[in-house]
Amino acid sequence: MMTEKEIKDGIEETSSFFLRLQEVLEIEKKRNELKDLEARVADMEIWKDRKKGEETSRKAGEVRDLIEKIDEISLLLEKLKEKFSEELYFVARKKLKEIEVKTTFTGRYDKSNAIFSIYSGAGGQDAADWAGMLLDMFTAFFEKMGFKWRIVDESLDDFQTKTGRKPIKNITLEVRGNYAFGYLKGEAGVHRLVRISPFSPKKLRHTSFALVEVLPDIAELQKIEITEKDLKVDLFRSSGPGGQNVNKVETAVRITHLPTGIVAACQVERSQSQNRERAMAVIHAKLLKLMEENKVKEISELKTKVKPEWGSQIRSYVLNPYKMVKDHRTGMETTQAEKVLQGELDDFIQAELVNSFSKK
Repeated sequence: MMTEKEIKDGIEETSSFFLRLQEVLEIEKKRNELKDLEARVADMEIWKDRKKGEETSRKAGEVRDLIEKIDEISLLLEKLKEKFSEELYFVARKKLKEIEVKTTFTGRYDKSNAIFSIYSGAGGQDAADWAGMLLDMFTAFFEKMGFKWRIVDESLDDFQTKTGRKPIKNITLEVRGNYAFGYLKGEAGVHRLVRISPFSPKKLRHTSFALVEVLPDIAELQKIEITEKDLKVDLFRSSGPGGQNVNKVETAVRITHLPTGIVAACQVERSQSQNRERAMAVIHAKLLKLMEENKVKEISELKTKVKPEWGSQIRSYVLNPYKMVKDHRTGMETTQAEKVLQGELDDFIQAELVNSFSKK
């Protein structure tokens, strides 16, 4: 239970922060903007250009959603001033945090969909199983956020799993939703697991590593010229979904960009041309990210062969001898490891987004 002083200070602090946030977001200007956008959407003239109409409608929806959230918080704070409820107080704080996080989405591609990959590290069965655990954790988070996702390529280890999870060497997903890349970009890096190995006859503790790579799905936003002679295209039989005949013909496509060594594959579409198009979208995203990181304007200036970066871990998940999940960038930690592995990532993602934004 909160003390009377904590209640008073908490409400004052929350109300003060709410006022500052409204000023930063220019809410009154947003209300006028929404009226203008809704009038334009209602005008049939704009729908003669369907793309323009859909973009205006999408923008109106985003502004409307923000204003509704602000009004909802305002109502909660009014109720708290009349009669304090600890439950309502924490609901208001949580909703405020969600809006604060949205203000950090100032990156060029934050609104984009995401290309999300997981790579198992050295360690055989334990590492492949850990990559499978991460897949379960992140897909649970996607579902909670309302993101749509699908596997576009996967490579599984060939051992029989004891845990019921996929033994993953590497897997790539397409994640679609509002600000999917913005929310997920901070998850890129090495994730470390410490546990009693389910594969150890002696029940020994084992440390496993997996790498998460997150790219914006920018194929439709920015095209870069890729020379055909720099590409090696391999065809193979798909091991994933795609129809009754998918395993009888070589519909899956793997593309290697020879100058850099970047590789992308897709095996879920029904035709070879569709798989090639999706793989090329991933190649585009990886090359653009590499160009931005190396501050070059032409692909020809990229000379080095690249691999997913293995470095210091961003987060540790300890299941033995104690339970703890800790983010090494923000210091955020919790003993509720099982909940985190079930997709309860909000606190970690929000803390990293605010942390990264404050450094800019």
